[in-house]
Amino acid sequence: MSAPEPPGPSFGANSWLVEEMYERYVADPTSVGESWREFFEDYRSVSPTPAAPVAAPRESAPPASAPAAPAPAAPPLATETATAAEEAGAPIRGAGAMIVANMVRSLEVPTATSFRNIPAKLLEVNRNVINGYRSRSGQGKVSFTHLIGYAIVRAIADAVPVMNHTFVEGADGAPRLVRNEHVNMGLAVDVAKADGSRTLVVPVLRDADTLDFAGFLAAYEDIIRKVKGNKLTVADFQGATVTLTNPGTIGTVQSVPRLMPGQGVIVGVGTIDYPAEFEGADRTNLSSLGVSKVVTVTSSRACS
Repeated sequence: MSAPEPPGPSFGANSWLVEEMYERYVADPTSVGESWREFFEDYRSVSPTPAAPVAAPRESAPPASAPAAPAPAAPPLATETATAAEEAGAPIRGAGAMIVANMVRSLEVPTATSFRNIPAKLLEVNRNVINGYRSRSGQGKVSFTHLIGYAIVRAIADAVPVMNHTFVEGADGAPRLVRNEHVNMGLAVDVAKADGSRTLVVPVLRDADTLDFAGFLAAYEDIIRKVKGNKLTVADFQGATVTLTNPGTIGTVQSVPRLMPGQGVIVGVGTIDYPAEFEGADRTNLSSLGVSKVVTVTSSRACS
């Protein structure tokens, strides 16, 4: 019997969540939305429930006139005993198995990673100006992630569209290049699960290159509302060509996030702060020294 196929690569980093929702669907189909129920009707899980053991067929009793002596039990093979002794840990199933599969698949994508330390003084000043205006007009604040996300979209669409290209492997095993028409940005969002643990989901902001900043901001906030309200549909998890992740929110300076198959680039944004060597300096003197806050941006892209 062939191994079950994992969810399609279009789900990317969200494949583990699809597996988790499938487990909920199996337990109670009404626990997921209608679009998910339709999707799961012909879905094949990466971690199927093991089949119940089948009882061995009974052998007919030998004739009474010729009772058969019981056959001696075969001693266990030494290799089987050794294998059982060496095998440690518990099987990983469901969502956990899908995360493992994703990480393994990501190693098959040829990537190159670059690091850039970018002065953040102008970014910080412009954000203050924008939020000052928005506050006076009764609007909510924009975050650094809003500004950086839109800047990434515009940079890819206007200057380096090659970063939106995707590497795939053809049926013959040869590498192929997919030139995506639009920038579909996956947004890594930290969410709390029902058991109190936290995890990442990556909903997709589609056709982000067709939006001005106001439209991008509105679409971004709509995605976040759907995440918080648990209203994301199947389509919201599919088709990312680039992903933005922001480990800087937990103090990380720089990172090398893994690029999922089917995507052209993943950008990691570090914390916005003064360089470590100036952390002990008097803040009032840093400007006179020409020292500003910086942000480290990493870019891991498919080599194509």
